[in-house]
Amino acid sequence: MDVVAKAWTWLATGAHWAGPDGVWHRLGQHLFLTFVCLAISCAVALPIAVALGHIGRGGALAVNISNAGRAVPTFAVLVLLLLSPLGTHGQWPTIIALVLFAIPPLLTNAYVGVHEADREVVEAARGMGMTGGQLIRRVELPLAFPLIMTGVRTAAVQVVATATLAALPGGGGLGRIITAGFRLTDTPQVVAGAVLVAALALVVEGVFVLLGLALDPMRRRTGRRSTAARRPPADQAPASPALTT
Repeated sequence: MDVVAKAWTWLATGAHWAGPDGVWHRLGQHLFLTFVCLAISCAVALPIAVALGHIGRGGALAVNISNAGRAVPTFAVLVLLLLSPLGTHGQWPTIIALVLFAIPPLLTNAYVGVHEADREVVEAARGMGMTGGQLIRRVELPLAFPLIMTGVRTAAVQVVATATLAALPGGGGLGRIITAGFRLTDTPQVVAGAVLVAALALVVEGVFVLLGLALDPMRRRTGRRSTAARRPPADQAPASPALTT
């Protein structure tokens, strides 16, 4: 309990939040690194997963290969990249390691979501003469959106938690607070840094949950249909109240 109290005191000290080594600066670095890695991961994984899910071929192999990457520790990948020629190129080893770590949930969820979209709806849209591109944009992606967002949310939380490794090769982020605590043998600072990372992961997950609900195209269409059903036709006068004598 003494360590928890001291960690709270560390967090409540204003001097620890300001300056180039302060929490706000490290938080900005952590969020920037998370956004960059997540954006690259989505740009790589989602188009491949959607295309494979649409054609229904090769997806299982891609997903299995991607999931096999989960068995390799991110720290091991980072060490190998640091020892390679990429080790002299700033934060690129960290970015590549985090991107490889984020791809499996993105690829798996997007492929399953598109491939398992309601076949009756898909076949009806195909029978209406929709092209492959129209089918993906107007039918399969809206149906797969909740599962795709689940993959994005999972990847985002994993990247936030794992981005603390960026501190090992001298990068920024909240991991620098933890490594500085280890270097100074300051256990309360280590605990405070861990609490900050955990809190950030929870906040990021909550934000993506809200985004998934707000941007879900099927949910928005259902809402519009419900509103239209409740609205009386423009040429229909509202019912008059009954007269009583």
